[in-house]
Amino acid sequence: MRSKRDFFRYVIPSMLAFALSGVYAIADGFFVGNALGDNALAAINIAYPLTALQQAIGTGIGMGGAILYSISEGAGDHAKKYRYFGIAGILMLVFAVFVTIIFLLAGPYILVLFGAEGEVLSMSEKYIRFIAYGSLFQILGTGLVPFIRNMGGSVTSMLAMVAGFATNIALDWTFVWTIGLGMAGAALATVLGQAITWIVCVLFLIIKKQAPDFRTGKEALPMTGKILKVGISAFGLTFSPNLVLILVNKSAAAIASDFAVTCYAAASYVTCVVLLLLQGVSDGAQPLISKLYGENKEREAKKIRTYAYIFSTATAFVLCAVIWIFREKIPLIFGASEAVAREVSEIMPIFLVGLLFAGFSRITTAYFYATEQVRFAYLLIYGEPVILLLSLLILPQFVGIVGTWISVSLSQVLISGVSALLIFLMRKKSASKIIPAQKSDCSQSQ
Repeated sequence: MRSKRDFFRYVIPSMLAFALSGVYAIADGFFVGNALGDNALAAINIAYPLTALQQAIGTGIGMGGAILYSISEGAGDHAKKYRYFGIAGILMLVFAVFVTIIFLLAGPYILVLFGAEGEVLSMSEKYIRFIAYGSLFQILGTGLVPFIRNMGGSVTSMLAMVAGFATNIALDWTFVWTIGLGMAGAALATVLGQAITWIVCVLFLIIKKQAPDFRTGKEALPMTGKILKVGISAFGLTFSPNLVLILVNKSAAAIASDFAVTCYAAASYVTCVVLLLLQGVSDGAQPLISKLYGENKEREAKKIRTYAYIFSTATAFVLCAVIWIFREKIPLIFGASEAVAREVSEIMPIFLVGLLFAGFSRITTAYFYATEQVRFAYLLIYGEPVILLLSLLILPQFVGIVGTWISVSLSQVLISGVSALLIFLMRKKSASKIIPAQKSDCSQSQ
């Protein structure tokens, strides 16, 4: 019973925190879409993967360090866990500087590669320039949240995201609608919202006296390597929906037009929230799984995984049902035109099919990287966009833009099947190890 209580105590705040992290883009899309129209909505959709890249880098480094923090804590090595915390902090600062430089110098060229052109390109360039100035807050804000959660502050991590989101909404209202700063105002609101999240996390660390250990030494390099090795999985899982966004935007622009890109913008905002809630389940379960793994309690860790499977499946069904009912109204919330809203209501059921399978693969992936089985995690995380890319190269050639939409769900269904196959193979491998051991015990007793 205690494991169930612990599961929900971690998972519910994590779900809300992840949902709010994705709603930043939706909030920006809502305000600029209603203020500036369909092109602004498309511009946010094309530029958002760069914003998400900042957050994924922060989450990847933070999650990599936090997982090793929890494993060290489970093993009773308290000095080492603070070293992991300190090294992760240094990595966040280094990557923040690097990302700022890259976005300022190469941002416009990257947006063109993503499919932006004309007025959409001009709007997205303005948005991403101001996002680049806030890389430090974006990476530190998202990077500290996993540590706060793994330190037992799951509610605080959620409140940090709530505070940041509330700030973003208030400043979007002020900068975009009241002052009329347009795309720049939306970007500034996002950056300052993440700054508030970072401040709340720092206050938690001060109050709880959780100080990172920044000392260098001969152990620093291998520990850095371990953080990055685990963090690549968390980074990929966080950023994979945006790889989907990039590939589908590019396909939609090539196969159809900016109208198709705008339609996918409205659809992707909705599906993004569902995927983030499902990731919230997986990452909420991660601290428990990692700690139990560190304590060599594999059976209890698998029990937490089972709870996550059941809860994520139920969550996906409920959310998909709600989206189905309100599919004709949702696009209008973002200021989309009637024509866009009609098209989105017709294509939305295609995306819902994939969402029903997405939770299973995300839980399986999180279990793998929470227990340091990173090769399997890499396969699932980066296999999905590879499958999507292959589908986008084939299906639209036969059925047009519908093939683009089908490719999204098809990749989610297929990677879910790969997840199930890996779990089956692992279970079979574990059973084959147990049976010879049992035979050996019997022969010795005889």
